[in-house]
Amino acid sequence: MSKRDFYEVLGVPKNASEDEIKKAYRKLAMKHHPDRNQGDTGKAAEDRFKEAKEAYEMLSDSQKRAAYDQYGHAGVDPNMRGPGGPGAEGFGGFAEAFGDIFGDMFNQGGRGRGQGGRQVYRGSDLSYAMEVTLEEAARGKDAQIRIPSWEACETCHGNGAKPGTSAKTCGTCSGSGTVQMRQGFFSVQQTCPHCRGTGKIIPEPCPSCQGQGRVKKQKTLEVKIPAGIDDGMRIRSTGNGEPGTNGGPPGDLYIEIRMKKHDIFERDGDDLHCQVPVSFITAALGGEIDVPTLDGKAAIDIPEGTQAGKQFRLRGKGVKGVRASYPGDLYCHIAVETPVKLTEHQRKLLRELEESLKKGGARHSPSGESWTDKLKSFFS
Repeated sequence: MSKRDFYEVLGVPKNASEDEIKKAYRKLAMKHHPDRNQGDTGKAAEDRFKEAKEAYEMLSDSQKRAAYDQYGHAGVDPNMRGPGGPGAEGFGGFAEAFGDIFGDMFNQGGRGRGQGGRQVYRGSDLSYAMEVTLEEAARGKDAQIRIPSWEACETCHGNGAKPGTSAKTCGTCSGSGTVQMRQGFFSVQQTCPHCRGTGKIIPEPCPSCQGQGRVKKQKTLEVKIPAGIDDGMRIRSTGNGEPGTNGGPPGDLYIEIRMKKHDIFERDGDDLHCQVPVSFITAALGGEIDVPTLDGKAAIDIPEGTQAGKQFRLRGKGVKGVRASYPGDLYCHIAVETPVKLTEHQRKLLRELEESLKKGGARHSPSGESWTDKLKSFFS
């Protein structure tokens, strides 16, 4: 049976570029691969796949393509001498395209390739929780933290082998750190299970580091806490995470901020809130009281007849956030205190006051009349 024209097989014109030929082959290979076509259509798909594979092998190589364009199939027949005959080079193009297809179907991310073909892995990120006070968060601070780190083993000088011995090239992967696993038409590259991608085998591991070539220690880092930072925010310290494998880059350290509970203030974004106890005499008669702020004391005027729960706002007395242009506000919530442990004389005075207030009617009780009306409506 005569072979079809290679350009016809791939569905491209004779002046097609290398990229057009590669794209056409990849599309056909994905469509007709035997693993994707089972049952009655499997044999026909396999034939189409082989046909496309052969066409790409020839047209992806410039010498073979030139021979084919000039002599047709005879120019690339392995049984005949010629430019594309026995011993011809140029199968790298097919391997490249096949590798691209494999990468599309089985995408593998998060790693690279180091010297000698060994897989290179980025180190893991580390997390560190740091507690700060409200004052420290508002003003910022310079802090020191201790984190685990890896350092070269002093016993084996980082090679992982017992002193007097040395590591040997892995016989399974020949030092490449990877092995090829074939399944059907696919060739899958995996990390070598014996050397775990290092390309070396250590017959006698170092007793100090158990063959890792490094030991875990503690190191001190200087950390700058920016002013205005809030609970849950993170500070990134580049390169201070776990070290990479086979020369890969280290991970990062993320310092997570945890706010300590404050005795007076509660933070809400850039605003602060606090409860301010006021005697019922001051609430009734009015007066000036001192309230705390992060910068010291501040005075507020309590109007006559102030009720419990009334809120006073002090502008700019909150926290200036990391990305804010202006500081937040301080909200003082009035909590009217009821006197306790009264003497008999004080009790008598309060009863006299109560009788006097009752005679004055609802004008002394701003909420009393509305509350009474609500009760009548509820029980009627």
